[in-house]
Amino acid sequence: MAALQAQRLVLAPSTSSPSTSAARPRPQPRSRRSSVATCRAALHVPSGIHTTQENLSLQVNWIETPRVPASPSAELSLEKLRAIADAAADRAEMHDIIGRQRDNWNHLLLHSTNSLTLAASAMAALAPAAPSMVALKASAGVLLATAAVTMAAVNKIQPSQLAEEQRNATRLWKELEREVRAAIAHGAPTTKADVQEAMDRVLALDAAYPLPLLPGMLEKFPKAVEPTRWWPSRRAAQPKKSRSFGRRGSAPIASGNGWSQDLEDEMRGLLRVIKAKDENEFLTVGKLVLNLNRCLAVAGPALAGTAALASVFIGTGEASTWATGAAIIGGVLAASVNTVEHGGQMGMLFELLRNCAGFYRKIQEDIEANLAEPDVDRREGGELFATKVALKLGRSLSDLKQFRKMASPSVRDEDMKEFAGKLF
Repeated sequence: MAALQAQRLVLAPSTSSPSTSAARPRPQPRSRRSSVATCRAALHVPSGIHTTQENLSLQVNWIETPRVPASPSAELSLEKLRAIADAAADRAEMHDIIGRQRDNWNHLLLHSTNSLTLAASAMAALAPAAPSMVALKASAGVLLATAAVTMAAVNKIQPSQLAEEQRNATRLWKELEREVRAAIAHGAPTTKADVQEAMDRVLALDAAYPLPLLPGMLEKFPKAVEPTRWWPSRRAAQPKKSRSFGRRGSAPIASGNGWSQDLEDEMRGLLRVIKAKDENEFLTVGKLVLNLNRCLAVAGPALAGTAALASVFIGTGEASTWATGAAIIGGVLAASVNTVEHGGQMGMLFELLRNCAGFYRKIQEDIEANLAEPDVDRREGGELFATKVALKLGRSLSDLKQFRKMASPSVRDEDMKEFAGKLF
């Protein structure tokens, strides 16, 4: 902050110079302060007084606001947040590298397994009429057995699903890093609660998307399909008597912190629609994809193994024709099933659907956490929160008003025709 003090040293009448109503101050030497903005000022002299430029000077006194030193605990918490941000950046890079590696696995194993199976089928077809029937028959059996074992191993780990896990983890780790660095740059006092919240998010992300393949890999064929959870569980809020808007039909209370009765009804209506439509839709489709993928994962190795067993009986009398046909058809069908499963990336599709369901589950918990807080002043700002929800759903703020009527108990879940989200 600068305080400008104008000091007129000599004001004497002058007959030789023309009268002026204002005179500019003599330029002062430039200050060495690099962090202080340049200050410009003009000195106005009342009319009727004659002055010369040499008779005036301007004295500038800079007043610095003393910095309040941060407490040792706040400095320590700030350093911890910086360490968490660095760890999040490192995790994002690790997941990105591993994701690209596992995506390469999916392509390489798909093409190599199909090559083995189709080559074995061609050998089985040529074996009965070839002079070296035994060599072709043995080669076809070995290739088909190798393809069956390879298919079983690949179906167990699902490389396309592993790659999708790492892609989503990379995005979430980068998001965590941005938020932590933004909190550091904001300059607000850092507390132990802020550090603990960031640490909880780190541990939740590590659990949701583990880096190691074995052990610790996520179950690729779970018995129950649940949304992916990459955020920590919320702690129950302490009950406190304070003002809130309550439910529809209660006494109206003045708005506070951007919240109003209409906004609460919009959030409650959105909550019902997300639970009944959006999340349920992704979980239902996810179950169908999981069942289809499970069938393909069993059928591929079974067909390749049957073809390998049939190749043993090629050229053994009456069963030779049937054995040759079974080896050829089994190998071709095994390659087809493998192409549908891994070329179509069924594992990636299941993981994508599960992540989308988790996306809507997180929006639900954010809304529930704000509505469950009885004190509106302790909630997130109502207008800001509504904007965030609208952006996540791909809607405008005016679109959220149509969900206000969904908060009424008279509206059944079956009557809800429109989904809350428009992004996916």
